[in-house]
Amino acid sequence: MSFVAAIDGGTYFHHRTLTEAPFENCFDEIVYIGDVAKTDLSRYDVLFLPCRLNSHLIEPLKDQLVAYMNGGGVLIAMGEIFPDRWLEGIEFTSCQTNFWWWITGEKGPEPRISNPSHVLMKDMTAKAATWHLHGHFAPKPEQESLIEDDTGVLMFEDRQSYAPGRLIVTSLDPCYHHGSHFMPAATRFLEAMLPRLRELQSAPR
Repeated sequence: MSFVAAIDGGTYFHHRTLTEAPFENCFDEIVYIGDVAKTDLSRYDVLFLPCRLNSHLIEPLKDQLVAYMNGGGVLIAMGEIFPDRWLEGIEFTSCQTNFWWWITGEKGPEPRISNPSHVLMKDMTAKAATWHLHGHFAPKPEQESLIEDDTGVLMFEDRQSYAPGRLIVTSLDPCYHHGSHFMPAATRFLEAMLPRLRELQSAPR
């Protein structure tokens, strides 16, 4: 089983997602973002960056995070932390967000699970990934789609750019909505994903 750590940005929604039921047992260690620079990340098999961490605080950690992946670690970057600003080779286009499509009767997002055999997708459903969208990735050949729609990719995995480590990125922000008691689908997304983090295998180090 993998040793899983999460970065805590100090917000209420990070606190609820990372340290309270039902997900507190999904993480072996919580690291405050201000302490990351002095932390030996090689201790962790999986490093989880929850939604809406301040990208200005992540940017100075770029070399450390890249070294972590190059050393074999699995880095997961959740929505609204803009990895295209601090990692190379990620193309992201934001979109207008329709928060209330199911109330107003407008056409809503239609994501689909593009790789249901992936360990993080085995319990995932399209319904659990459907609330609203902030944008899409245009994946490179080395970026394998996990969740997508007709416009682009909402979640991908890159096993090549940082080998032997890997990068998993999504534009969806379930930690924010779960932590804000807003959008039940976001909680279902985390219920499908977080308990499987320990099944992700890092490269031998």
